[in-house]
Amino acid sequence: MTVPSLASSLSAAVTTAAVALPGFAPLVRRSERADFQVDGALAAARTLRRNPRDVAAEIVAGLPVGGLVATAEVAGPGFVNLGLTDAALLSQVAGRLADPRLGVGTPEAGVTTVVDYSQPNIAKEMHVGHLRSTIIGDALVRILEHLGGTVVRRNHVGDWGTQFGMLIQYRSEHPAPVTEDTSLRGLALLYRRARAAFDADPAFAERSRRRVVALQGGDPETTRAWQQIVAESTRYFTEVYDLLGVRLTAADAVGESAYNAALPGVAADLAAQRTAVTSDGALCVFFDDVRGPDGEPTPLIVRKRDGGFGYAATDLAALRQRVTELRADRLLYVVDARQALHFRMVFDTARRAGWLPSDVPAAHVAFGTVLGPDGRPFKTRAGDTVRLVDLLTEAVDRAREVVAAKNPDLTDAARDERARQVGIGAVKYADLATSRTRDYTYDPDRMLALTGNTGVYLQYAHARVRSILARADGADETVDPGVALDPAERALILDLDAFADVLDEVVAGYEPHRLCGHLHRLAQSFTTFYERCPVLRAESPYRGNRLALCRLTGDTLRTGLGLLGIDAPERL
Repeated sequence: MTVPSLASSLSAAVTTAAVALPGFAPLVRRSERADFQVDGALAAARTLRRNPRDVAAEIVAGLPVGGLVATAEVAGPGFVNLGLTDAALLSQVAGRLADPRLGVGTPEAGVTTVVDYSQPNIAKEMHVGHLRSTIIGDALVRILEHLGGTVVRRNHVGDWGTQFGMLIQYRSEHPAPVTEDTSLRGLALLYRRARAAFDADPAFAERSRRRVVALQGGDPETTRAWQQIVAESTRYFTEVYDLLGVRLTAADAVGESAYNAALPGVAADLAAQRTAVTSDGALCVFFDDVRGPDGEPTPLIVRKRDGGFGYAATDLAALRQRVTELRADRLLYVVDARQALHFRMVFDTARRAGWLPSDVPAAHVAFGTVLGPDGRPFKTRAGDTVRLVDLLTEAVDRAREVVAAKNPDLTDAARDERARQVGIGAVKYADLATSRTRDYTYDPDRMLALTGNTGVYLQYAHARVRSILARADGADETVDPGVALDPAERALILDLDAFADVLDEVVAGYEPHRLCGHLHRLAQSFTTFYERCPVLRAESPYRGNRLALCRLTGDTLRTGLGLLGIDAPERL
C-alpha cells in the first residue's frame, strides 16, 4: 500500500481540525521555522470576517497532539507552525522502505499521454538543437510512466517535402562512387550539394519538383530511393539515442509522410465548417488576436495557394489522429519556444474544429536555447551548428579523465563504461536542472564538477551511500520508532518524504528541474547527516535507524536519477 506523504497526512488532519471553518483550504508546506507551516487562515478569516490569528488558534486547538503532531502554534499574522513527533517521522521511513515504490503512488493511472519529442529531420544529422527536446521529453515520459500513466512516444520526423525530391533527384543524376561515405554524414553532405544545385540551377529545381510529385504519387523507383534514405537516417538516429540513453526507438518514429493521405481531408473538413477560409488563393485560419507587425491578421496556412500542404496541416492531421485513434487524454509537444505561436494557432484551430475536446489538454512544452561561452546559440568555432554526436563524445572523453583520476585501478572496459555513465549523465543533468524555459550555457567543466548542482555530484552521493551500506555488511536496518532523532536526521527524513510530492509538481508544470533540485537538496541533507551522525560506529538502535536512512536515501537517489534518464553507478 502506498504511503501518503507527511504533507498529505497533515493536510487531512488540519482539514478535520478546521471542520467548523467553511471555505478553509489549507496549504501545507515546509518551513524554516518549523517542520511544516499551514497557510490558509488569512484567506478564511477574510471570508468569515474574523481575526486571522483567532482562526489560526482555532485550528491549533482542534489538532490532536501526540501521534503525528508534536507541537502546533500560531505564528505571525495567522500562520500555523507544526512540529512532528520523532515516532511519526521514523514510521514514515519504515513505511517507505517497505514500499517498493518508496511511497510514490500512481496518480496517472488510466491517463494516456502522447508525448511528441526529439523531431529530427531525415537526411540531416542531429545537432545541439535536438538535445533539449530529446532529453526533456524522455524525462517526462519516464516520470509519467512511473506515476502509472500510459505514454505513447511520438518522434515526429521530418521525412516529406521538396527537400526529398531534391535529394533523390541529385542522387539519381550523380551516382555515388563505391568509396563514398554511406553514413548519414555522407548523406548530409550530399544534401548540401543538392541544395546548392537546387538554388543555382532552375532546371534542376524543376526536375526536383517533378520528383516530389512522383514521390507523392507512389512512383516505385522514387519510393525505393526515399525508403533507403529513411532507413539510413533511422539507423543513425538509433545510434544517437542509444548513446544518449533515451527510450525512443525506430517504432516511435512517425514521419510527416504518415499523414500525407489525410491532408486533403483536413483541409476539406476545415473549409466545410468555415473554420478555415480561402484568402489570396490559400486556405487559412484567422484569429482575432494574432496580427503581424503591420497590424494585418496573421493566419495559420492550412493549404498553400499552389495546392501544397505545410507543417500546419500535418500537425493538425497528427493531432486529430492522436485524439481519435490513440485515445489520448493529454497531448504534450516538447518543442523549442520559437514555435509558441504556431502551436497556439494549431491548438485553437483544433478546438474550433472539434478535434480537440475541452477535456483533452494540449500543451506546448517550450524550452530555451543551449548557448556557447559567448552567450550566443552554441556553434563550432567555424560558426557551424554543433553535431550532437560530437558534443556527447566530448563529454564522455572528458568524463574519462575524471573517472581515471578518481579510480586509476579500473580496467579499460570499466573505465569506458563509467565514463559513458558520468559524461552522458552530466550533459543530461545540466540541461534538465535548468528551468526548461530558460537558456543555459554549455560548460563541460562545470557539468563534470564533483561539487555543486551537477549530475556527477549526485552520482557520487549515490555511490557514497552504497559504499556505506557495503561496509555495513548486512547489518540490521530495522527502524526503531522509539529513538530520539538528531536535527540532521529529521531534516533528511523530511527531504526523503517529499519525493512523491515533487514528482506530482513535475507533472503539474512539466518541469523536470524540480526533480533535479529535490535530488540535489537530498544529497546535501545526506552529507550533513553523515557528517553529524555516526552510522557504522553508532550503537544499536541508532545504527539500525541510520542504516535504514542510508538505504532509503540510496534508493531514492537511484530512482530519481533513473527518472531523469541518468545512470546511478554503485561506484564512481
